[in-house]
Amino acid sequence: MTISFDDFMKVDIRVGQILRAEPFPEARKPAIKLWVDFGPELGEKKSSAQITKHYTVEDLPGRKVMAVVNFPPRQIGPVMSEVLVLGVPDADGEVVLLTPDKDVPIGGRMY
Repeated sequence: MTISFDDFMKVDIRVGQILRAEPFPEARKPAIKLWVDFGPELGEKKSSAQITKHYTVEDLPGRKVMAVVNFPPRQIGPVMSEVLVLGVPDADGEVVLLTPDKDVPIGGRMY
């Protein structure tokens, strides 16, 4: 399916910095609860991510990630997920987080 540039621009993808990460044992598949700061415009948002193969709750705080910030909130077990943190599969299908490769300010929109 082909989309227009206007369709692409409807997806708001921003840089955030993980403030806090906690185990999410209630999830159906292994996951981690995340609190991500998107700067003064959007503030702190919650999410959960199935990233337990490559990441621990100890090594996530401070890491910058990319996330879709304009989806409606979604209930995932006891957590209301407010953003979709983005990743790509490795060779085994496990999630690897998408991150900027340079130091960029949080809240920046992808274009």
